[in-house]
Amino acid sequence: MPRPSSSRLRPGVLAAVVAIAVAAVIVVLAMRPWSAPVAAPTSTPSSIASSTPTPSATRGPTPTPTPTPGSAPVDAVHAPATSTVAAVRGASIAVHAGPGRAVTTTLTNPQASGAPLVFLVVAQQDGWVQVQLAQRPNGSTGWVEKASVDLSADPYAIVVTTSTNTLELYKAGTVVDRYPVATGTGGTPTPTGHFALTELLAPTNAGYGPYAYGTTAFSDVLNSFGGGPGQIGLHGTDDSSSIGTDSSHGCVRMHNADISALAKLLPLGTPIQVR
Repeated sequence: MPRPSSSRLRPGVLAAVVAIAVAAVIVVLAMRPWSAPVAAPTSTPSSIASSTPTPSATRGPTPTPTPTPGSAPVDAVHAPATSTVAAVRGASIAVHAGPGRAVTTTLTNPQASGAPLVFLVVAQQDGWVQVQLAQRPNGSTGWVEKASVDLSADPYAIVVTTSTNTLELYKAGTVVDRYPVATGTGGTPTPTGHFALTELLAPTNAGYGPYAYGTTAFSDVLNSFGGGPGQIGLHGTDDSSSIGTDSSHGCVRMHNADISALAKLLPLGTPIQVR
């Protein structure tokens, strides 16, 4: 049916049409149809790197901006010196409610995006591994058989502070870099908590920069958005002016050069704290 001319649209209808059009091109993390998987750096099964990492040659740590008076208190930084990640060996893996208990779901490897299935390990017990899951509610975990995964050490962690719109990169428990970022608006905030990186993709749509990490976090207010499940991403942007502001629908945006630097460093399963 032909599109009505703008002269016949009442102001209220025109505003609604514009709002719908804008919303259609903004995605929290609907990357499946328009992205290709990228091989993320791998963690090492041997001992982790030196506990005294060398800062980036092009960027050194800078003071974190101070939150404005009256802002809500933020959680203490949680950046472990090392984490354990679990890469699935086979074509699928059964997730259990507890060691030896009933299967709650079965996940395929690779994922629908083509990325390998890798978990952040939360705990280990008698041949079983508790892992963080990319599902609602945020913080969900399940248990998988240790024999079904390859465990390795990851010295990296990232911490996003929404009150200052900054991302800190840790290696072996020490800050080695800081980056300005954009986080969610007041109506669509970036969820806080402890999460993990789940996949590294190369967006083919304009607007999301050269790389996008998926995470185990989901929006607290958007159950679905733009064809996706409201999953939170860490990605680049074509709107560099938004960096340093509360301007996203929940995702964490970075300058394209910055997300490109992280894509060369961070393996899947790397922990990410949002506070």
